[in-house]
Amino acid sequence: MNIGAVDHIEFYVGDAQQSAFYLCTAFGFRVCGQAGPETGQAGRRSLLLKQGGIKVVLTSALSAEHPAAAYVARHGDGVANIAFEVTDAAKAFALAVERGAVAVEEPRTHSKDGAEVVTASVLGFGDVAHRFVQRSGDPEQFMPGEMDIIAEDPDEGAHLLSTVDHAAICLPVGQLRPTVAFYEKVFGFSQIFEEFIEVGEQAMDSMVVQSPSGKVTFTLIEPVADRKPGQIDGFLERHNGAGVQHLALLTDDIVTTVPALEDRGVKFLGTPDAYYSELVERLGSPDLEIEDLRRTNVLVDQDHWGQVFQIFTQSVYVRKTFFWEVIDRHGARTFGSGNIKALYEAVAREKATA
Repeated sequence: MNIGAVDHIEFYVGDAQQSAFYLCTAFGFRVCGQAGPETGQAGRRSLLLKQGGIKVVLTSALSAEHPAAAYVARHGDGVANIAFEVTDAAKAFALAVERGAVAVEEPRTHSKDGAEVVTASVLGFGDVAHRFVQRSGDPEQFMPGEMDIIAEDPDEGAHLLSTVDHAAICLPVGQLRPTVAFYEKVFGFSQIFEEFIEVGEQAMDSMVVQSPSGKVTFTLIEPVADRKPGQIDGFLERHNGAGVQHLALLTDDIVTTVPALEDRGVKFLGTPDAYYSELVERLGSPDLEIEDLRRTNVLVDQDHWGQVFQIFTQSVYVRKTFFWEVIDRHGARTFGSGNIKALYEAVAREKATA
């Protein structure tokens, strides 16, 4: 299939303009494209946002017939499509359907002024689809003939975030291994990591699949049925089924990026002081200063290849489902799962000494 990187992420939201205002104000995205009735898209309003190599499309239904209406009614605002760069969208679509994927949208050609984009979509997990995107001509034309490109808002400085590192996906009990097998068979992904995570009376199974290019990575998680319900169960209940719990955005200087985002209004989860008191004993000396990590509430974990620094935002959505992660990799290839247990134990220690 020659899947490259993530081309873009499309959210279905109740109010695209309101969502764009938040992402631009808080995270530093810039609006650079729009589609709607004025571009021949009578049933929807879409806005294209960019930052670094990250492209986000926000789509709201303008009619009950548009799929965004049913999606938002069932799941709330959330990720509806994770699009893949490909060299031949029609061929990738035909191959995916042949391998068992459900067709969502047949191949279509979008063209204008010499730019051409071919797209086609198949269903992935839950109600989330994957759009194959084949581009030629002017790279600035996102969907030529369908979306108007507009001048970006003035840039207020260097990009804080560069690319989509991975997507974390919650699945109902029993769907983890079938979903892994589906991505291996249909898209040619490979399983690169597997872990059983146990925290107190809660537990979850996690497997990671990745495209052959190494540029598309999905962390798939399901709760363990015979354990006490936890955050994955809560997401599945509030979201009404499988979905993207969070997207991790890559930065190359997390202790600078986090305060900059906080100044813009992003709310991050706090970290108990006990976590940092035990950090050297747990991992040794981190690459970044412990006081900088403590000041910014940034977490650190390590694997055979290096260290990973990460922090999670609070969810701003009414259902408390989707949130963002900011991640900074110092060679590490895994996803910081050691922090789940470390945070749990730190909270327990602080409660015991309170």
